[in-house]
Amino acid sequence: MEASNQKIEAALHSYSEAVNWINGLIPFGVRPGLERIELLMERLGNPHRRLKFIHVAGTNGKGSTCAFLTKVLLECGYHTGTFTSPYITKFTNRFQYDGMDIPEETLLALSNRLLPLVKEIAESELGSPTMFEVSTAIAILYFAEVCYPDVVVWETGLGGRMDVTNIVTPIVSIITNIGFDHTDVLGDTIELIAREKAGIIKPGVPVVSCVDQPEAISVIKEQAENCRSSLYLLGEHFQFERISVHQTEQQIKFQGPFRELELSLTMAGEHQCRNAAGAMMALEVLRQYLAFVLEDDSLERGFRLTSWAGRLEMVSSEPRIVLDGAHNPEGAASLAKALVDSYSYRKLNLMMGMLSNKHHRSYLQHILPIVDTLILTEPDFRRKLDTDSLLSLVEELKALYAKPGLEIIVERDWKEALVLLESRTEPEDLGVVTGTLYMISDVRATLLHQTDSEKGW
Repeated sequence: MEASNQKIEAALHSYSEAVNWINGLIPFGVRPGLERIELLMERLGNPHRRLKFIHVAGTNGKGSTCAFLTKVLLECGYHTGTFTSPYITKFTNRFQYDGMDIPEETLLALSNRLLPLVKEIAESELGSPTMFEVSTAIAILYFAEVCYPDVVVWETGLGGRMDVTNIVTPIVSIITNIGFDHTDVLGDTIELIAREKAGIIKPGVPVVSCVDQPEAISVIKEQAENCRSSLYLLGEHFQFERISVHQTEQQIKFQGPFRELELSLTMAGEHQCRNAAGAMMALEVLRQYLAFVLEDDSLERGFRLTSWAGRLEMVSSEPRIVLDGAHNPEGAASLAKALVDSYSYRKLNLMMGMLSNKHHRSYLQHILPIVDTLILTEPDFRRKLDTDSLLSLVEELKALYAKPGLEIIVERDWKEALVLLESRTEPEDLGVVTGTLYMISDVRATLLHQTDSEKGW
């Protein structure tokens, strides 16, 4: 047995080897289903059953909602684990304890622990666990056996019902919103996508939702009723009012079933008010029914201090450059509204790079009406959309949606595109980089001079 352990320990020798091994599972794709993660957890003694989770699903806003929850819980004195994806800077960003990334040596040790089990399952009829399944297993082991948080903020990867993260039974579930993304896996109607997201609702576990389409609301109400779960729905059981908007801060008044509260947010955009309201309602459930101690001043400070990389993030002031990972129609609509509401500028210069599997037509319908200069480029990623395809779509939609005098520039190399954006954005102008988070990650690392940046899903 000792020799066997030595062999296992020697399998991966460094952090980079561990990350390369995990990313090497990407070709196995996204395979909805819980059989492999259930088997992994069973072999490990079901460590996830020892943790308290807040499970967050939705098309957009998951990451921001997780950020609000994490920051508020930390400010209120709770040791908090956070599992999110994709990451912006480094693979370790996915797994955080009290706001700090998992140490590289810990990720290496947990990878070596999982490696023989993954190989064993790969040789069975179930096939190899995927990259996201292994990442999820690492998160559970880290939280359950290394750092022991009071609560884990737990973001779904894709969908909900058949998502790997759905192996857990949370203390509260959140569904931020429903939109058209990953339709090849989740379905091509709001109702079908809502059914997948609503799959995170568990018997007796309260659920908070900010969805607004009648057909999505109907699906979520039905699922909550079937599970005998208390549902808190934005517009019915809680609401928010946007009191003031400035470039660096906005205020909302939250009204819930238990009380009213005013909150200041430094994250920009009305969509962040919705995300904050959903997070606040979930926190109210924890305070009211699970005896969480959330003092008002700590709670308010948590909301005010929340930030989230790559979401309406001002990364340069001279010139003014904002990064936003809007990559689907709903994200584009939120971005367009936020830029008009929250920023003042003479000209808006926008650089975009996309993946090939998104709804670009609807995306451009929201973006073209507000842009003065559009720079089309390509992310450095295997599933990128080429600029020729993107340009032909822009040309097709330009007459219907674009501002008069729209200037279109094509620069396939994203680094050269970024130089163009910076040089054309004068002091009174605003530069925006948007599209896939894979490109946002690269641009952010360049502008902030980060040398240890990695990127991946």
